[in-house]
Amino acid sequence: MTRNIAFATLIAALATGSASADTLREALVSTYRANPTLMAQRENLKATDAGVAISRSAGRPTVTGTVGITRDVTRSGRFDVGTGKGPYMNAGVDVGMPLFQGGTVKNDIKASKTRVEAGRANLRAVEGDVFTEAVAAYMDVIRDRATVELNNNNVKVLETNLQATQDRFEIGDVTRTDVAQSEARLALARSRYTLAQGRLIGSEQNYRRVIGEQPDQLQPPPPLPPFPATADEAVRVALIDNPDLIAITRQAEAAGFDVKSVRGTRLPTVSAVASGDWFDATGDDLGLQSGTATSVGVNARVPFYQGGLPSARIRRAQALEGQALEQRVGTERFVVATTRSAFADYQSAIDAIKSNDVAVKANELALEGVRAENSVGTRTILDVLDAEQELLNSQVLLVTARRDAYVAGFQLLNAMGQAEAQDLGLDGGALYDPLGNYRHVAGDWNDWSSDPRHNPVSTSTITPAETPPGVLPASQGVIPPSQGVTPASR
Repeated sequence: MTRNIAFATLIAALATGSASADTLREALVSTYRANPTLMAQRENLKATDAGVAISRSAGRPTVTGTVGITRDVTRSGRFDVGTGKGPYMNAGVDVGMPLFQGGTVKNDIKASKTRVEAGRANLRAVEGDVFTEAVAAYMDVIRDRATVELNNNNVKVLETNLQATQDRFEIGDVTRTDVAQSEARLALARSRYTLAQGRLIGSEQNYRRVIGEQPDQLQPPPPLPPFPATADEAVRVALIDNPDLIAITRQAEAAGFDVKSVRGTRLPTVSAVASGDWFDATGDDLGLQSGTATSVGVNARVPFYQGGLPSARIRRAQALEGQALEQRVGTERFVVATTRSAFADYQSAIDAIKSNDVAVKANELALEGVRAENSVGTRTILDVLDAEQELLNSQVLLVTARRDAYVAGFQLLNAMGQAEAQDLGLDGGALYDPLGNYRHVAGDWNDWSSDPRHNPVSTSTITPAETPPGVLPASQGVIPPSQGVTPASR
């Protein structure tokens, strides 16, 4: 109930936004529809779904037909029976139905189904990770654009200060030292402005990579939902809902079924068999000869000795099960550490926002006072420059703290398993349903069914200006080898 209330708040917040600018909701929808990492994980889950049909096929009947035509070239001695040299035509049908396979089929099916559950949890995990990356990219652009604007304003202020200082120097009100200090601060401010522009370009390109398009004007993000009051409570939620932990738990269960399946290879197997044969000999000296034969029966296979193969396979399966069990403990540790770290980062960033907000207001008042005192000669130009720098630093720290708080909060949601598409209530069409493909393939009996060749769903971010002559973007299909990068073109 608490989770539903919290995410009702987030969904309502994400639903708001300006139509004239990009919102976080729109960015997440674009990510959900066309992020290549997410699309690839969906295809990986489809491959896992097919594993259930593969396991089931081992317990189904098989039908094999044979047909042939032969002609004797030579006959002599005891083989020369005077029946002619043919041609001989024959055809046959063999039907086999496994009745007992030592439990291997049953356990293989259970293992495959459990791996499907693990695959769905992995898809949830990838969704949460990709959304967290998208949120970070979105907030990075907002932070860096604000930082560029602050530095640009600071450059303009320092340019005005330098002009005023030079004017005062001309009338002898200040010294050459004051002018030099103003020039130095302006040069440093321009350097910081250039560096901030470089960081902004990097953030915008990362946004382009994750979300699939260049950022427009970005709206402030909606407020995050309420979080657990303590780190212990957050960890308890994470240990239940974290998809990475669910996935490795299912993988360990599947490994246990693998052990049982391999143990079944030491047991007898029983199969029902039926066959039909037809033979026709034409062109011989005795005239037409043909015949048919049918048979049914039961075959049992009892393995007495297999060269130690079953024991080796069992030990390997047990070791893999042990590996999965150890990895589960490792994943559990990681979930606990990640949850507590995100909780602490969020709390620290919230406190930093409060402190930096106070610092910005105090530095604004201090700058006004220093400028007023400088105008009456009780403060130096250096004091004014220092006050301006202190204000800029506190403003940048405030912007950074707001970004850090939002990203850490979303990371906490992700660690608790609450940062996926169904939690965020995204628009833009129906959500991807992994059960649809499972129902389509898991019980398929048809040898000749297949799916259309996959065409990339992810969108390419290559612009026409970036496209080399004769090279297609990857989103338009597989690039022929002739269009790849050759050593001579590097």
